[in-house]
Amino acid sequence: MIAMTMLLVLVAVATASAYGYFAFQRDLRARRERLRGKSRVVATEVGPIEYAEAGRGPPVLIVHGAGGGFDQGMQFGEAFVDRGFRVVAMSRFGYLQTPMPTDASPAAQADAHSALMDALGIRRAAVLGASAGAPSAMQFAIRHPERCQALVLLVPMAYRPSKLGSSVAAISATLERVLMAIVSSDLSLWLATKVVPKMVIKLVLATPPEVLATATADERERAHRVMSDTQPISRRDQGILNDARISSSLTRFDFEKMHVRTLVLSVRDDLYGTFTSAQYTAEQIPGAKFVGYDVGGHLWVGHHADVIAEISAFLEPHAATVEAISS
Repeated sequence: MIAMTMLLVLVAVATASAYGYFAFQRDLRARRERLRGKSRVVATEVGPIEYAEAGRGPPVLIVHGAGGGFDQGMQFGEAFVDRGFRVVAMSRFGYLQTPMPTDASPAAQADAHSALMDALGIRRAAVLGASAGAPSAMQFAIRHPERCQALVLLVPMAYRPSKLGSSVAAISATLERVLMAIVSSDLSLWLATKVVPKMVIKLVLATPPEVLATATADERERAHRVMSDTQPISRRDQGILNDARISSSLTRFDFEKMHVRTLVLSVRDDLYGTFTSAQYTAEQIPGAKFVGYDVGGHLWVGHHADVIAEISAFLEPHAATVEAISS
């Protein structure tokens, strides 16, 4: 009787494991298929760069955050296509089909943004850097000021002087190891979203789970899509590791050289702690505007419509003066 019970338990475990693995493979195939044919790879002076674009009108270059790629940029950029802008979203170094070069610093990434604009015939563009895309967006404004029509920094990864405290408690070393374990492979990330979804929301999306739990259905769906778009994580891991290196060694940029109209947005309970550094950045850039929200986490949950409206209104004055070689 005991042997039969143990056999049934083993069969049940094996069946559940097999079902889970097949479900994982099914989901991963679907996410790979979702990327197929949605982007192009263009040869530039700094090497091949993957990008996608949509819309007609003044160009807006969207620089994605950690765990992203052209798909993350296009997801956010859809709203601006509807508002009459030409949205261009690239995959930064180490993400999807853009290879990792020897030098993948924010400055080198900024030069790659300029090279992509050359390849696409764009003379000037508004640049929107989100999260880990913010350092290279700021470097673009510094290194290529004549090409930067306007700058938007959204929940930016940015330098914060040590004397300024963070708006949230720093992540512990243990939780940081858990985070890196979660994003270490396609399977580990998939399992984490199924087994410990609240932990994924907190550590990967850097958003308080309780905030997302009480959000509207549309906001919950948006967060789910952001999470889904990180897969396959194995095609983004080099970029993620590079962003982690950059984050650990951020220094103060030459803000005094940034003479472009700038909008900075962040959320006080962003668990990546971008609020204080965003405030500091806005104070240092001449004439920059800061917009802050108290609740919403790194995904600005509950404020998506406000964020889109704020950025659209900020970009609108530049629409008539943006120059493009071709539309």
